[in-house]
Order: sequence, then structure tokens, then C-alpha cells
Amino acid sequence: MNELPWIEIISALVVLAGGGGIAGLVATRRRKRTQNQGGGPATAERETTARPDTEPEVAAGPGTTTEPGPTPEATPAATVETPAPTVETPAPTAGRLVRLRDRLARSGSPLGARLLSVLSRDSLTEDDWDEIEEELLLADVGAGPTTELLDALRTKVRVLGVREPAAVRDLLRSELVTLLDPTLDRTLRTEPTTAEDGTHLPAVTLVVGVNGTGKTTTVGKLARVLVADGRSVVLGAADTFRAAAADQLTTWGNRVGVPTVRSDREGADPASVAFEAVARGRDEKIDVVLVDTAGRLQNKAGLMDELGKIVRVSSKVAAPSEVLLVLDATTGQNGLSQARVFAEVAGVTGIVLTKLDGTAKGGIVVQVQRELGVPVKLIGLGEGPDDLAPFDVDEFVDGILG
Repeated sequence: MNELPWIEIISALVVLAGGGGIAGLVATRRRKRTQNQGGGPATAERETTARPDTEPEVAAGPGTTTEPGPTPEATPAATVETPAPTVETPAPTAGRLVRLRDRLARSGSPLGARLLSVLSRDSLTEDDWDEIEEELLLADVGAGPTTELLDALRTKVRVLGVREPAAVRDLLRSELVTLLDPTLDRTLRTEPTTAEDGTHLPAVTLVVGVNGTGKTTTVGKLARVLVADGRSVVLGAADTFRAAAADQLTTWGNRVGVPTVRSDREGADPASVAFEAVARGRDEKIDVVLVDTAGRLQNKAGLMDELGKIVRVSSKVAAPSEVLLVLDATTGQNGLSQARVFAEVAGVTGIVLTKLDGTAKGGIVVQVQRELGVPVKLIGLGEGPDDLAPFDVDEFVDGILG
């Protein structure tokens, strides 16, 4: 058995210690065999263990001089272009509430099946009427409207002797429609106007409300409603205190090809952003400018004063044609106290009732309208982008009755 000369053993250890590892030792021994077989100087081989972030090294055979080769030309970095967002076509608003009615029927409102089950009993005792009253109060219909509804039902049930389920449903439906007042004007004022000097003035809609009601999302969904109806829209991100609000609103706008006016810094004056958005709507002859304002508690005087400033400043270009108050349908009576203060400060013209897809108490619709004389104009029935629908009394009542 031939033994390696000491010089070869030392060389092998050097290769191992130098980071070449087993692969380096194998390459060295291959070069040695090639030379012993008369093959001349070994051809340089690339190490297979080169680090991925470095150029592979060249192992030179004995007697080979290593000279730097020509420097390869730098390959210019590829320009990565951000693909333009796909512009979506929102679902038409006509009949949208009809399509969402099943979801409303599953909202668990006590104005539905439980009332019908009581009214369909063979005889109605005082306990039954008390049960109906409790259900209406739990649904946040309010004491006054509840008394009116009960009196009307008592009279008609006694006089007409209604017992059949279909007849009871028709009777209850008629009274609920009356309670919700179908005579209120629920149209959104989104028609641009012309000033006396011929200047184009966009319709301006301010969206206000407390934190957590889904205000910014509602603005994005409302933009989709307007685009579906053929309106041109500009969004104003006047909620400058919540870092993600402007980004969120911009994303909503991009999805339907609507530009967003926003500040380049957090905490900027929201009134100036609203002014700039309305001015852009005027200059570009846009139909509607939607301004998202910061969420605020109704009992914070400073924030409410700021909301008044937004109204005043934007009015220097075009006065708001709509001030929509976003209310969370699950907040019940708290929503009513919110509505009172916002109506005083900003002159609320309509209500957007969100989150009616869960355990919502839809009776708040009656309370708000009675208290403010302001109609519910839009309702949100889900998380989908097109789940905001114009409020229709007949469809709403049919939905909660199932």
C-alpha cells in the first residue's frame, strides 16, 4: 500500500482548512492524477461550493498563473414596472337591495319572524302584547314609535279579526312601512351645478361619523355606487389623523379609476385637503366630490369645531350638497345621541346605516328619522365592495319580515 508523501498530506489538510472542504480535496487529487498520466497542466475547474452571492473561484493547477480576466460589462438592472391597477366595473345600483334582501332577512331582527309568530296566535292576551312591545323596544324602535305601532295593530286586529299568517304579515308590513315614512326624499343630491358666472360647481358630499362605524369604507363603496350610475368622482382624504385612512381611500379609488386628493404628510389640516379636493372637482368639471372626514366623538368640542371648519372652507368653492352621517346599526341608542350632535354642527342631510348584516337592530332607522327629520339614504348589508344599497322602505320591510 503506497502512502502519500508528507507534502501531499499537508497540502490536503491545507485545502480542507482553507474552506475548500471535501470538494477541494477531490479536485486537487484529480489534478494530480492527470499530471501523473501525462495529461499536461490540469484545466482549471470551477468549485462547486461557491457561495451564491460571489463569483465561483477558479482552482489553478500546478504551474498555472492566475491573471485577472476581462471585467464583464455591467448588466443594467431591469426596470420593474408596477402594473396599473385593474379598473373594476361596479354592479349596477338598480335592484341592489333586492339582491341583498336575503342577507337582511338573516340579520336576526326582532321585527321579523318573532312578531309574526305572536300576532298569528288564536287569541292575543295582554301578555302577548307586552311581548310584542318588548321585541320592538329591543329592536331600538323607540318608545314613541312603539306605542304608535302597537295602538294601530291592536285596533286592526280587533276590528278585522286577522289571524291567518298571510293576512297578519300584510297588516304588520303596512304598519311598518307607515312607521318608516315612505314620503321622505331619499335621493342623493349628486347633480353638479353652475355658478352665476358660468363656473362649473361639483356636487360636494361630506361623510361624517364617529370612529369605527366604517366611514372610510363607506366612502369607497359610495364611490362605486356613483361610478355605477355614470358619475365622475374625486375623493378627498380629509381624515389626516389616521395614517392608513388616505391609503385605504386611495385603494378604493384606484379600483374604479377615481383619483384621490390627499396630503403628503400625516396630521395636515383636513380643511385644506377638503378645499383642494373641491377645487379640483371644479377645475376638472367633476360631477361629485366625496370628502372623507376624520372619525370623532360627538362629545369632543374641539374635533366637532374642526368639522364645522371643513364645511366652511369647502363652501368657499362649493357648498356641500350632502352631509351623510354614517351610523353603525349595532350601536342602537348611542347612534341617536351621535346623530343629534352631528346634525347641529354639520347640518346632516342623510343617514348611511352600516353593519345591518349581523345582529343589527334595524329599528334605529325609525328613531333617527323621527328625531332628526332626516332620512336614511343608504344601508350597508355586508363586507363586499358592492354591498352598499340605496335605502328603499318597501324592500327593507320585506327583508326584515323574511
